[in-house]
Amino acid sequence: MTIYIVRPGDTLWAISKRFGVGMDRISVANGLQEIPYLVVGQALVIPTTESAYRVLPGDSLWSIARKFRVSVEGIAALNGISDPARISPGMILRIPQLSKLYGYIETNAYIEPSTAEVETRLVNEVGRYLTYIGPFSYQVNEDGSINRINDGAIIQTARGYRVAPLMVITNFRNGNFDTVMVDAILKSEEIQRTLINNIITIMKNKGFYGLNIDFERISPENRQLYNDFLRRVVAALHPLNYSVSTALAPKPSDYQTGSWHGAHDYKAHGEIVDFVIIMTYEWGWSGGPPYAVAPIDLVEDVIKYAVTVIPPKKIMMGMPLYGYDWPLPYMPGGQWAKRVSPQDAIKLAARYGVAIQYDYKVQSPHFDYTDPNGVKHTVWFEDARSVQAKLVLASNYGLRGVSYWVLGSSFPQNWRVLYDMFNIVKVVS
Repeated sequence: MTIYIVRPGDTLWAISKRFGVGMDRISVANGLQEIPYLVVGQALVIPTTESAYRVLPGDSLWSIARKFRVSVEGIAALNGISDPARISPGMILRIPQLSKLYGYIETNAYIEPSTAEVETRLVNEVGRYLTYIGPFSYQVNEDGSINRINDGAIIQTARGYRVAPLMVITNFRNGNFDTVMVDAILKSEEIQRTLINNIITIMKNKGFYGLNIDFERISPENRQLYNDFLRRVVAALHPLNYSVSTALAPKPSDYQTGSWHGAHDYKAHGEIVDFVIIMTYEWGWSGGPPYAVAPIDLVEDVIKYAVTVIPPKKIMMGMPLYGYDWPLPYMPGGQWAKRVSPQDAIKLAARYGVAIQYDYKVQSPHFDYTDPNGVKHTVWFEDARSVQAKLVLASNYGLRGVSYWVLGSSFPQNWRVLYDMFNIVKVVS
């Protein structure tokens, strides 16, 4: 696989000839059938199986093989070389491309229940790339009861791809995470016992593999109570062979104050649960100023801290499958940004004839346009380059894997890049 950036004057035909890959294959890999024409600055995934290299003075087949991390035999066979010593400067060698160079990875994706038809289609599209899937979400109540959701189609379809379903519980209510409710649960062991029993009943009835707890906006002073709750959950679920994981707000150090971060004790979670999902996205968010959703420098700050207190193999790094379109000028409390899929972002750039820029500091594409009403917009989103950079970061820190928020946004390149780089772990047979 190669990532190619569209230049002025490029056509799909010319790119196809350049890489020796059929136009249909490039089109399918990038969803180009949905886009009116190529956009300057657009990142394309080219499903190539080889690249070209011009032999330099001093090169040997061994040194070239080492440079590209492939075997001498592989280069020799592809080029019909019977004597590896007989290469000379100026020769053009075909270099086989190896995929799966980054080893094994676990992946999770959250999915919001909609209709059985849509859910089945989404899982069918990405099931081969997933280890876990989390229907979002089972909302808990003050008395320990749980609001049910209709996720049967998700779970049933996931089984066909050996994807392990996670029961996701949240304290989400009336459009936000409810502090009063979750605090009441954490202060009552009796309510917690009721909640845990209800969790176990649902998990058994629906065939869940594990539990993912996404409690947010907990009062910071209840940090230890939350840790104690997690211990009770693990003590109840581990004997039943269920895994337990938590979702954590991103922070670069041990913040102990603040409604989003204070109650999330990274070190304790790393000791108590099987793994954590760190929600490393939403720096650029719909109600905030325009910015990259997951700027890699800030993501790395979070991961760099996390691995000092949590074993890396217990960390799944969050990755967004979306971007935002902000109307300008941005004003606090003004019109919120619209969420857009990466495919829709490229459609916008094509429709308005603007080039896509790339910020290498934050590893994210962006562009500006003016709509028919004369309103200026700025769009930040994800592409093959930004995905690759994040996956390399996860690999460099030896993380367990990555977790995607949220299925439903069209982004075919993400799955191509992921699958080219890694073998996907399956935990169920």
